[in-house]
Amino acid sequence: MPGPPIAPMQGAESFVEVAMAVLPIVIAPDPRLKQVAKPVGTVDADVRRLMDDMLDTMYAAPGIGLAAPQVGVLKRVIVIDVAREGEPPRPVRMADPEILWVSDDLNVHEEGCLSLPEAYEEVTRPARVGVRYRDETDTVREIEAEGLLAICVQHEIDHLSGTLFVDHLSNLRRNMILRKLQKRKKQGVVAA
Repeated sequence: MPGPPIAPMQGAESFVEVAMAVLPIVIAPDPRLKQVAKPVGTVDADVRRLMDDMLDTMYAAPGIGLAAPQVGVLKRVIVIDVAREGEPPRPVRMADPEILWVSDDLNVHEEGCLSLPEAYEEVTRPARVGVRYRDETDTVREIEAEGLLAICVQHEIDHLSGTLFVDHLSNLRRNMILRKLQKRKKQGVVAA
């Protein structure tokens, strides 16, 4: 999901100096975004490197969440940081996240996506969710997410199943957004 710009770390001359790797973001419509990601199993050094590279990519975009399929990697990995502008970063790295439960109460929130540049639409989702995942140390964790974190977690986990936020909209609205984006890709306005 798109988010506010993130300032460089203290003492760095620029974001580039602290970045590990900024990966190219897959832009819709692209068949890779509709594929189901494979479980990670164990979080090893390669998965940790992927998580770190995804965070660097997300911050550079800028965004507040990113799923591995959005960088062309079909693994069940997401990264999120919903810290507000001016707050220190609070990155969350999740491997093999699964939603355990959802609340009956719902939130309507305007969502965007780094893979659908400049497309923003209101989406209705459960207001709270329980999530189990493996963190960057391969420790299994469970959290209750609410507010923006709940929205972001659901949005990013959707990517792991090949679901985009526009898939929660009417067919007419979704197709209109995707056709517009395809036209912009052909014109070279957004990277393919």
